[in-house]
Amino acid sequence: MSDPPRTIFYGSPDFALPVLAALIDSSWRPIAAVTQPDRPAGRGRSPKPPPVKQLARDRGIPVLQPERLRDQAAIAEIAALRPQLQIVAAYGQLLPAPILDLPEHGTLNVHASLLPRWRGAAPVHAAILHGDRETGATIMLLDQTEDTGPVLARRPTSIAASETAGQLSDRLAALGSQLLLETIPPWLDGDIAPEPQDHSRATRARRIAKAAGKIDWSRPAIEIERQVRACTPWPGAFTTAEGTQLRIAKAEWIPTIPDRPGAQPGRLGISGDWIGVQTGQGTLALRRLQRAGKREMSAAEFARGAAALDGTILGRPDA
Repeated sequence: MSDPPRTIFYGSPDFALPVLAALIDSSWRPIAAVTQPDRPAGRGRSPKPPPVKQLARDRGIPVLQPERLRDQAAIAEIAALRPQLQIVAAYGQLLPAPILDLPEHGTLNVHASLLPRWRGAAPVHAAILHGDRETGATIMLLDQTEDTGPVLARRPTSIAASETAGQLSDRLAALGSQLLLETIPPWLDGDIAPEPQDHSRATRARRIAKAAGKIDWSRPAIEIERQVRACTPWPGAFTTAEGTQLRIAKAEWIPTIPDRPGAQPGRLGISGDWIGVQTGQGTLALRRLQRAGKREMSAAEFARGAAALDGTILGRPDA
């Protein structure tokens, strides 16, 4: 193309920031960014703008924040911009048909998994939670259902053994940004044939709730370790210790430590600088912890003031 297409970007959370920044610094600088409305946040519940809004404004990109994309006013406002290409990265709403039909070059989505595995709102969380060794970024054409459109490009990456959801999300955002910039030119030139997904292989990664962080100590230690990583930084993995909430910020399964015969799952053991919990199968070493209302600390720091908790059962409903 002689001139870059008129491009609109859709995105909201931190994951979308590297994608938007990459577009702004490229030939595909958006003419507008569409993001979610400001939402109440924090103790004061004051309106907080989504991260994309702040970046777009800082870089001189006009911002639209419709409450619902399906509203006729929102559709008319976007149609008036005459987009020729649309880019989506974790926007938070499905784009309705009248908006998908606007650009002649379609709507490309940056997704944080190797589709069709982990369609949906929380693919990074799901990949870690289920013990996947590999994930990646996918560039796909959006259609009217969630993450089912044909694929234009994929790029795999291994998941590190200790990687949290926050760390992996940051890596995939950077990976997806680079893949997007590599994909746009051949797509516009007609050199990419969209690849339909194999729907029989699809898995779902549904939106996670705060309750997903609650630890069930009867599960195997390896699964709880994944849960801690998958829930970091949000919603955080947590349990209770004598009725007080305790956040587990980092944990490690120790396969060489045998189960203690008759030990109840959730039993806390403190020995010097070491803190461990008996699980349904194996021992989980707690590396970083945080009491409600306190700062996060290492196991050694926590142990110095928590000797009285040795032998208690974590997560007891009656505690």
